[in-house]
Amino acid sequence: MFEKTVFDRELSRLGDLAPQGYFVALHIRFTSPLMSFQTYDPKWTDHYTENGYVLRDPMTAWGFCTTGWTRWSNRIIPDPFGIFKEAASYGLTYGATISCGPIRSRTIVSVARADREFEESEIIAAQAIANQLHDMTEPPHRLTKAQSEALKLIADGYRHAAAAAKIGISESALKARLTSARQKLMARTTAEAIQRAKDYGLL
Repeated sequence: MFEKTVFDRELSRLGDLAPQGYFVALHIRFTSPLMSFQTYDPKWTDHYTENGYVLRDPMTAWGFCTTGWTRWSNRIIPDPFGIFKEAASYGLTYGATISCGPIRSRTIVSVARADREFEESEIIAAQAIANQLHDMTEPPHRLTKAQSEALKLIADGYRHAAAAAKIGISESALKARLTSARQKLMARTTAEAIQRAKDYGLL
Protein backbone atom coordinates (compact mmCIF):
# COMPACT_ATOMS: atom_id res chain seq x y z
CA MET A 1 0.00 0.00 0.00
CA PHE A 2 1.13 3.54 -0.78
CA GLU A 3 2.70 5.25 2.22
CA LYS A 4 2.94 9.00 1.81
CA THR A 5 5.72 9.39 4.38
CA VAL A 6 7.92 6.91 2.50
CA PHE A 7 7.04 8.52 -0.82
CA ASP A 8 7.92 12.00 0.46
CA ARG A 9 11.17 10.66 1.88
CA GLU A 10 12.15 9.25 -1.52
CA LEU A 11 11.39 12.58 -3.21
CA SER A 12 13.52 14.31 -0.58
CA ARG A 13 16.40 11.91 -1.31
CA LEU A 14 16.04 12.67 -5.01
CA GLY A 15 16.19 16.38 -4.21
CA ASP A 16 19.43 15.85 -2.30
CA LEU A 17 20.96 14.30 -5.42
CA ALA A 18 19.79 17.11 -7.73
CA PRO A 19 21.00 20.58 -6.65
CA GLN A 20 19.31 22.27 -9.64
CA GLY A 21 16.10 20.32 -9.24
CA TYR A 22 14.33 17.28 -10.62
CA PHE A 23 11.35 16.32 -12.73
CA VAL A 24 9.34 13.17 -12.03
CA ALA A 25 6.57 11.90 -14.32
CA LEU A 26 5.02 8.71 -12.95
CA HIS A 27 3.12 6.19 -15.05
CA ILE A 28 2.75 8.18 -18.27
CA ARG A 29 -0.31 6.96 -20.15
CA PHE A 30 -1.73 8.54 -23.29
CA THR A 31 1.07 11.17 -23.01
CA SER A 32 -0.01 12.31 -19.52
CA PRO A 33 1.51 11.17 -16.20
CA LEU A 34 -0.75 9.95 -13.43
CA MET A 35 1.38 11.99 -11.02
CA SER A 36 4.18 14.49 -11.56
CA PHE A 37 6.54 16.51 -9.39
CA GLN A 38 9.28 18.99 -10.25
CA THR A 39 11.60 21.39 -8.46
CA TYR A 40 13.31 23.14 -11.38
CA ASP A 41 13.59 26.93 -11.44
CA PRO A 42 10.01 28.16 -12.05
CA LYS A 43 11.33 30.52 -14.77
CA TRP A 44 12.57 27.50 -16.74
CA THR A 45 9.36 25.59 -16.11
CA ASP A 46 7.27 28.53 -17.37
CA HIS A 47 9.51 28.96 -20.44
CA TYR A 48 9.38 25.22 -21.14
CA THR A 49 5.60 25.11 -20.83
CA GLU A 50 4.90 28.28 -22.81
CA ASN A 51 6.97 26.98 -25.72
CA GLY A 52 5.53 23.45 -25.67
CA TYR A 53 8.97 21.92 -25.28
CA VAL A 54 7.66 18.60 -24.00
CA LEU A 55 6.98 17.64 -27.62
CA ARG A 56 10.55 18.58 -28.63
CA ASP A 57 12.45 17.53 -25.52
CA PRO A 58 15.08 14.96 -26.53
CA MET A 59 14.86 13.29 -23.11
CA THR A 60 11.12 12.75 -23.48
CA ALA A 61 11.71 11.00 -26.79
CA TRP A 62 14.60 9.00 -25.36
CA GLY A 63 12.56 7.99 -22.31
CA PHE A 64 9.78 6.56 -24.46
CA CYS A 65 12.21 4.72 -26.72
CA THR A 66 14.16 2.87 -24.04
CA THR A 67 14.59 2.16 -20.34
CA GLY A 68 17.70 2.71 -18.24
CA TRP A 69 19.60 5.95 -17.77
CA THR A 70 21.65 8.43 -19.75
CA ARG A 71 23.38 11.76 -19.26
CA TRP A 72 22.10 14.81 -21.13
CA SER A 73 25.58 15.12 -22.64
CA ASN A 74 25.16 11.82 -24.52
CA ARG A 75 26.08 12.85 -28.06
CA ILE A 76 24.07 10.01 -29.58
CA ILE A 77 20.83 11.72 -28.53
CA PRO A 78 19.81 14.38 -31.08
CA ASP A 79 18.73 17.82 -29.88
CA PRO A 80 17.64 19.62 -33.08
CA PHE A 81 15.77 22.35 -31.21
CA GLY A 82 18.62 23.20 -28.83
CA ILE A 83 16.67 22.39 -25.65
CA PHE A 84 19.81 21.44 -23.71
CA LYS A 85 21.48 24.78 -24.53
CA GLU A 86 18.41 26.69 -23.40
CA ALA A 87 18.14 24.63 -20.21
CA ALA A 88 21.78 25.44 -19.42
CA SER A 89 21.00 29.15 -19.60
CA TYR A 90 18.62 28.57 -16.69
CA GLY A 91 21.21 26.71 -14.62
CA LEU A 92 20.32 23.19 -15.77
CA THR A 93 23.78 22.68 -17.24
CA TYR A 94 24.34 19.00 -16.46
CA GLY A 95 21.71 16.34 -16.10
CA ALA A 96 20.66 12.74 -16.33
CA THR A 97 17.40 11.06 -17.21
CA ILE A 98 16.06 7.71 -16.03
CA SER A 99 13.29 5.74 -17.73
CA CYS A 100 11.56 2.71 -16.25
CA GLY A 101 8.39 0.68 -16.50
CA PRO A 102 6.48 -0.73 -19.48
CA ILE A 103 5.73 1.55 -22.44
CA ARG A 104 2.03 1.58 -21.52
CA SER A 105 2.89 3.03 -18.10
CA ARG A 106 6.33 4.61 -18.40
CA THR A 107 8.02 6.63 -15.64
CA ILE A 108 10.60 9.26 -16.60
CA VAL A 109 12.77 11.05 -14.04
CA SER A 110 15.35 13.77 -14.74
CA VAL A 111 17.83 15.34 -12.33
CA ALA A 112 19.97 18.45 -12.89
CA ARG A 113 22.94 20.30 -11.51
CA ALA A 114 24.96 23.35 -12.58
CA ASP A 115 28.52 22.55 -11.49
CA ARG A 116 29.55 19.18 -12.97
CA GLU A 117 28.41 15.95 -14.60
CA PHE A 118 26.63 13.46 -12.38
CA GLU A 119 28.83 10.60 -11.27
CA GLU A 120 27.63 7.15 -12.28
CA SER A 121 27.05 6.23 -8.62
CA GLU A 122 24.77 9.27 -8.24
CA ILE A 123 22.76 8.36 -11.32
CA ILE A 124 22.39 4.77 -10.11
CA ALA A 125 21.15 6.09 -6.76
CA ALA A 126 18.62 8.29 -8.59
CA GLN A 127 17.61 5.30 -10.71
CA ALA A 128 16.91 3.25 -7.58
CA ILE A 129 14.68 6.06 -6.30
CA ALA A 130 12.89 6.30 -9.64
CA ASN A 131 12.17 2.56 -9.60
CA GLN A 132 10.92 2.82 -6.02
CA LEU A 133 8.60 5.72 -6.84
CA HIS A 134 7.33 3.86 -9.91
CA ASP A 135 6.58 0.70 -7.93
CA MET A 136 4.97 2.60 -5.04
CA THR A 137 2.53 4.41 -7.32
CA GLU A 138 1.45 1.45 -9.47
CA PRO A 139 -2.29 2.06 -10.02
CA PRO A 140 -4.57 -0.51 -8.39
CA HIS A 141 -6.28 -3.05 -10.62
CA ARG A 142 -9.48 -3.01 -8.60
CA LEU A 143 -11.30 -1.49 -5.64
CA THR A 144 -13.33 -3.48 -3.16
CA LYS A 145 -17.07 -3.47 -3.70
CA ALA A 146 -17.46 -1.35 -0.56
CA GLN A 147 -14.88 1.21 -1.73
CA SER A 148 -16.33 1.59 -5.22
CA GLU A 149 -19.88 1.77 -3.86
CA ALA A 150 -18.93 4.57 -1.45
CA LEU A 151 -17.06 6.54 -4.12
CA LYS A 152 -19.87 6.17 -6.64
CA LEU A 153 -22.46 7.53 -4.22
CA ILE A 154 -20.36 10.61 -3.49
CA ALA A 155 -19.64 10.99 -7.22
CA ASP A 156 -23.41 10.92 -7.82
CA GLY A 157 -23.85 13.88 -5.48
CA TYR A 158 -24.90 12.23 -2.23
CA ARG A 159 -23.72 13.81 1.01
CA HIS A 160 -22.11 11.51 3.56
CA ALA A 161 -25.21 11.03 5.73
CA ALA A 162 -27.49 10.37 2.74
CA ALA A 163 -24.98 8.01 1.12
CA ALA A 164 -24.58 6.04 4.35
CA ALA A 165 -28.36 5.79 4.79
CA LYS A 166 -28.81 4.59 1.21
CA ILE A 167 -26.60 1.54 1.75
CA GLY A 168 -27.60 0.97 5.37
CA ILE A 169 -24.34 1.75 7.17
CA SER A 170 -23.26 4.40 9.65
CA GLU A 171 -21.73 7.65 8.45
CA SER A 172 -18.47 6.76 10.19
CA ALA A 173 -18.38 3.43 8.32
CA LEU A 174 -18.91 5.26 5.04
CA LYS A 175 -16.07 7.65 5.86
CA ALA A 176 -13.83 4.69 6.65
CA ARG A 177 -14.57 3.21 3.21
CA LEU A 178 -13.79 6.54 1.55
CA THR A 179 -10.54 6.81 3.50
CA SER A 180 -9.41 3.34 2.43
CA ALA A 181 -10.33 4.18 -1.19
CA ARG A 182 -8.29 7.39 -1.05
CA GLN A 183 -5.30 5.47 0.32
CA LYS A 184 -5.50 2.82 -2.38
CA LEU A 185 -5.79 5.46 -5.09
CA MET A 186 -3.04 7.65 -3.57
CA ALA A 187 -5.46 10.58 -3.45
CA ARG A 188 -5.49 13.42 -0.95
CA THR A 189 -9.21 14.15 -1.30
CA THR A 190 -12.31 12.15 -2.14
CA ALA A 191 -12.82 14.22 -5.30
CA GLU A 192 -9.31 13.31 -6.43
CA ALA A 193 -9.98 9.65 -5.59
CA ILE A 194 -13.14 9.69 -7.70
CA GLN A 195 -11.29 11.20 -10.66
CA ARG A 196 -8.45 8.70 -10.42
CA ALA A 197 -10.89 5.80 -10.12
CA LYS A 198 -12.53 7.01 -13.32
CA ASP A 199 -9.18 7.45 -15.04
CA TYR A 200 -8.18 3.90 -14.10
CA GLY A 201 -11.52 2.50 -15.27
CA LEU A 202 -12.49 1.43 -11.76
CA LEU A 203 -15.76 3.36 -11.55
